[in-house]
Amino acid sequence: MTLKKKLGLGVASAALGLSLIGGGTFAYFNDVEETNGTFAAGTLDLVANPTTIIDVDNIKPGDVMVREFQLQNTGTLDISTIDISTAYSVTDAKGDNVDDFGKHIKVLFLENADKTGNGWVIGDYNDVISETTLYDLQHMTPDAVENVQSWWNWFLRGENSGLPAGSSDQMYVAFEFVDNEANQNEFQGDSLELTWTFTANQTPGEFR
Repeated sequence: MTLKKKLGLGVASAALGLSLIGGGTFAYFNDVEETNGTFAAGTLDLVANPTTIIDVDNIKPGDVMVREFQLQNTGTLDISTIDISTAYSVTDAKGDNVDDFGKHIKVLFLENADKTGNGWVIGDYNDVISETTLYDLQHMTPDAVENVQSWWNWFLRGENSGLPAGSSDQMYVAFEFVDNEANQNEFQGDSLELTWTFTANQTPGEFR
């Protein structure tokens, strides 16, 4: 083998060795681009106005109390349903109660006037609660923004169920201290603290 060939073979061997030591690196063209994304969650924000729906004293059997309030969606997301849960506590002034005061306080109706539409003309109201006592209502979760008039809502022109962002519904409620035409003296001086909790729920997810 000539000296020139030996030198060439040595250079090639050295280059191969360097490539192995360097992990097989080699030069190439490349181009890098970045993309960005943002995920911003919307808000559910339900407001009851006023927060004290009823505050009355010196009631007696047979009294009926009508009040009004609004449910407002001040968030950025539409509300699908608003579940109403009922809780109350009774203060027994004389310690002589044998019955539950909540059984004697009846919700005559809770009407969503925005869902009623023209129903008032023909006497058909959108009562999401009707004719039940606070005692029984503890075991129910009615939807405050449901249009219960179903298929003929198009005729009455009431709003659809739910509460869109930025809108409000006008609510009317009537309570009655039921006169059962029997001795109700055990409730004299008693008080009942009612808590209605309104839980707003989002509409279903969708392709965006």
